[in-house]
Amino acid sequence: MPLPKEHREYTYEDYLTWSEDERAEIIDGIVYAQATPSPVHQKIVGNLYFQLHNYFQGKECNPFVAPFTVRLPLESGETDEKKNKNIVEPDLSVVCDKSKLDQGGYNGSPTLIIEIVSPSSKKRDYMVKLNKYQRAGVKEYWVITPENETLIRYILNEQGHYDAPETYVLGEDEEIIAKMFPDLVIQIKDIFATWG
Repeated sequence: MPLPKEHREYTYEDYLTWSEDERAEIIDGIVYAQATPSPVHQKIVGNLYFQLHNYFQGKECNPFVAPFTVRLPLESGETDEKKNKNIVEPDLSVVCDKSKLDQGGYNGSPTLIIEIVSPSSKKRDYMVKLNKYQRAGVKEYWVITPENETLIRYILNEQGHYDAPETYVLGEDEEIIAKMFPDLVIQIKDIFATWG
């Protein structure tokens, strides 16, 4: 079934009826089609997944790469999972509560989410998803922009808000240390190594 064209709020129940060939997300009931990623985007995703996969071997948490469906927590007062209006497919997710994994993906807030920005997703990644991930309680959120080789990191504070972002730039910064996993150290140059 093709992605919907009419203007209304969509839910997980709708999401389950769509073709797997047409990737989309639902944020606050609004459908966002997923663009086909560029080779540079995919290389960055691969570089990071390789690092995360090696780091989490034998540990409690697990990294997942898109397409991997994340059903963010239901809005307050809602109990019917099919009415969930927040279904996302982050480029990379690290999940630590295995009880929330099921055949449909992950039903909860990942500990770490990483999005690689494409020209069509810039506003969504920097604004819409930032606000949604903050409200959902995602503890650490990285936004990577291949164009200017930057990584912006947001950390959730005890009040449930993201602190001022930290920016890492290829050529200026050597490494990033994950806040939620302090012994996970990733070299910035290894994130942006696109050929070779």
